[in-house]
Amino acid sequence: MSPSRKKVLPLVYLSRRFRPGNFDKLRAFSDLCVHDRTSAPSAATYRRAARDAVAVIPMVTDPIDGAFMDGAPRLRLVANFGVGFENIDLSAAAERGILATNTPGAVVGPTAELAMGLLLAVCRRIPEADAFTRAESWGEWTPYLLEGKSLAGGTLGIVGLGGIGSALARMAGGFGMKVRYWSRRRRTRKEESALGVRYLSLGRLLTESDFVSLHVALNEETRHLIGERELARMKEGAILINTARGAVVDERALVRALRSGHLGGAGLDVYEREPIQKSPLFGMKNVVLLPHVGTSTGKGIEDMADRVVANVRACLSGKRPPDLLNPSAWRARRR
Repeated sequence: MSPSRKKVLPLVYLSRRFRPGNFDKLRAFSDLCVHDRTSAPSAATYRRAARDAVAVIPMVTDPIDGAFMDGAPRLRLVANFGVGFENIDLSAAAERGILATNTPGAVVGPTAELAMGLLLAVCRRIPEADAFTRAESWGEWTPYLLEGKSLAGGTLGIVGLGGIGSALARMAGGFGMKVRYWSRRRRTRKEESALGVRYLSLGRLLTESDFVSLHVALNEETRHLIGERELARMKEGAILINTARGAVVDERALVRALRSGHLGGAGLDVYEREPIQKSPLFGMKNVVLLPHVGTSTGKGIEDMADRVVANVRACLSGKRPPDLLNPSAWRARRR
């Protein structure tokens, strides 16, 4: 085929640089343009890159609003890299016939693992013990040195029994924990039995649980789902784990509950404002803080990239993407 008749592939813009191999499959059916850094492009760079793009691949921290979409007249798909999608104005996308997708399923294992890791880190005071040892403060063994809390026999309350919450429930069973859950949709008795869980109202779950782990999506109903009143209902000395979204918890109320000693500790991977800076949480030894790394494993990143590729491939071939977030846009989609 002569150069003049060479097939022009649709432009796809990837907003971060990834390892070779993660998104190379896109090159088989698109003209892949990749931002040259692992950090976010500037707003101006983003707009320029998206101007002729048929699909963009943003991270969950990249705002994709109506103004952004209006600057991309050929845009057909916003394929989020991540399960969260509060960065996308779904209504604006639907109005313009632009499809939006995310990567559910791929984040389940890594995020559940991290939630369990945070629970262990807080209860067994692992970061504190590590710092104590490195500082050469360990003079001799004593019976109550860095005494922690056991998981076995304790009650874990899971708020949101989706994929991640279910995976955590299975892990908790292996630690000999009793698992209770609250979710917008109650599971069938057969599902509850298979997972070894029992349903409670949110208020009762908070009152009865020794440990509470949050696994709900962020929306208007779940914003500050755990606030002053809910924290006060939790058991004295209870541990709170949040790997969902920061704004699910009223962070100021959480600080007060920890300072007062009502809560025994917290493990957080997400915050109301990210990156977290100059927070009173920094000075609390009973709080373990991570920089939003819930999905940051090699397999997790590969699995999410594969979901993105599948969504882009479907859209560009005229098929409904498997992880479509705004189905109302499908019939009036851009072509």
